[in-house]
Amino acid sequence: MSDGQDAGHSTVDEQGVIGGQSPSTQSRAEREQARAAQDFSHSQAGNKLSIGVKVYSPFRDYYDGQASSVSAENDTGPFDILPKHHNFISLLRPCDLIIRTVREGDKKIIISGGIMHVKADRVIVFLDV
Repeated sequence: MSDGQDAGHSTVDEQGVIGGQSPSTQSRAEREQARAAQDFSHSQAGNKLSIGVKVYSPFRDYYDGQASSVSAENDTGPFDILPKHHNFISLLRPCDLIIRTVREGDKKIIISGGIMHVKADRVIVFLDV
């Protein structure tokens, strides 16, 4: 090769840096990941994230308030719901539903089954249905 480049080839500098996208060209997933990382760093600094939780049956309200997480069990096994969780719906197995509340500590509700719906930082659990 000569010192000059062929007309059809570009140098590495002209192509740009891999992953060096401007914010306007980032994908939605990349922006969400960056926001989640920022939220996580805020939670580590003492500003705890929370998620709204309502647990009720046709005859009784068990809990309605903020929580840092919810733990339950479905046919695939135990799982946790944390703030910023993706939309989710599942049938629950008989288990201990654990709500880690923001102000009252852990609340344990023994359930015989139910339906859990997670959407937009809100968890709704229907029991005895």
